[in-house]
Amino acid sequence: MPGASYRNLLFGFAALAAQVDAFWRLPCASPVVVQRADPIEDPNAVSKHVHTVLGSNAFNFTMNYHDTQAATCSTCKAVEDLSSYWVPSLYYHAENGSFISVEQVGGALIYYLQRSDPNDPNAAEGLIPFPEDFRMVAGTRENRNFTDSPEQRAVSFVCLGTEGPATYELPNRNCPGGLRTQLIMPSCWDGKNLDSPDHKSHMAYPSGIDNGVCPKSHPKRFITMFYEVTWSVDEFKDQWYGDQQPFVFSHGDETGYGYHGDFINGWDIPTLQKAINECNAESGVIEECGAFTLREDDDMKSCKIMPRVNESVKGVLSALPGCNKIQAGPESSDCREAAKIGDPILPFTDMTKKLGWKYVACAEDPAGQSRTLSDLSIDQQDMTVDKCIATCGDKGFEYAGVEYTSQCFCGHGIPKDRLPANGTTGDCSMPCAGNSDQFCGGAARVSIYTKCHDSSYCVN
Repeated sequence: MPGASYRNLLFGFAALAAQVDAFWRLPCASPVVVQRADPIEDPNAVSKHVHTVLGSNAFNFTMNYHDTQAATCSTCKAVEDLSSYWVPSLYYHAENGSFISVEQVGGALIYYLQRSDPNDPNAAEGLIPFPEDFRMVAGTRENRNFTDSPEQRAVSFVCLGTEGPATYELPNRNCPGGLRTQLIMPSCWDGKNLDSPDHKSHMAYPSGIDNGVCPKSHPKRFITMFYEVTWSVDEFKDQWYGDQQPFVFSHGDETGYGYHGDFINGWDIPTLQKAINECNAESGVIEECGAFTLREDDDMKSCKIMPRVNESVKGVLSALPGCNKIQAGPESSDCREAAKIGDPILPFTDMTKKLGWKYVACAEDPAGQSRTLSDLSIDQQDMTVDKCIATCGDKGFEYAGVEYTSQCFCGHGIPKDRLPANGTTGDCSMPCAGNSDQFCGGAARVSIYTKCHDSSYCVN
């Protein structure tokens, strides 16, 4: 058990919010991609471990500020924010040695805290926005013990649905409301470097981690970012064994001390400065800040990037992707040479050559409303894309759609307001009930195919 600093740990964000004059919460609805990619630490290569990435669809294996501005959508709420935020993914380590991906709940909240200190000799300058091409990393993935450093105390975990304070390590009890991982990013900048060899040295924490005075070596002060990401650990409540919690991060960390996060700036910089100056609602609700244009929730959820590393990162796995072992300390165990960056992996099952039907889109099919394909519906536990297309085709329908693993819908047209817009693609990655190698739509999302009329039309 760490000492006094541990006992003084911030007890969740309620304690943080009590100390702040102004802030806003940036909701990010869902990951834009989950794969082994990290343009900061492993540029232009398959990264060492799996990351859950939030933000814009400009995220790539290498990127700069100019690249971020080419994004066509983002999973985060503010239109003027095309940044990327990412953290290691979480897995359940089963008693038989396998690893099962833990679903991430509701995206993330990125708190932007306007915290300066009147005793800081540079306080008169005020908080400044992140410049173009700025990036940083917080946390040390090799940590497996509590170091009581500012960087270590910036990481914490909250077991939702239970009583008790936040902890610096993964809690050894089930969390019925989910496990919330928390990370305070450093806010003191050296004023010169947009990055550094270790991706950290150009930044430092103020004296109070999330508040206080910056060191003289890092006199410039950014707005403070605080990441909250929640994971559905309660799904495994009946599968605990032994006397230790069974979860592990994708880099082989079962303690939580090696939790970390990354950021690449993609903000429209004048807008960020305006928000820093003007967004002072005590509620922190982003809708109360007039500096931003806000995305629709459906557009946020639909923003996806096609993965380009052909490996399984979800479901039941025999090992952590990248061959990461559960490690007690700073050792290297990745085998990245076995995986390559390839073409985007299509989020549908190609039926052009096999059946002569072309994929159209991952369309919305909202619950409680008329169906997107409304003429015929079937639900069977051996459903595949082939069976749905054959059924609709035999009955003379122009369109066939699969949804929620086992449902098939047929129709003669698609309402235009159900098709993806604003550069989004939707998430239709659920495996078919009758063939797990095929994709059969998603939750309130239907994968639609249409009959090809000639060979030139039938090309994906």
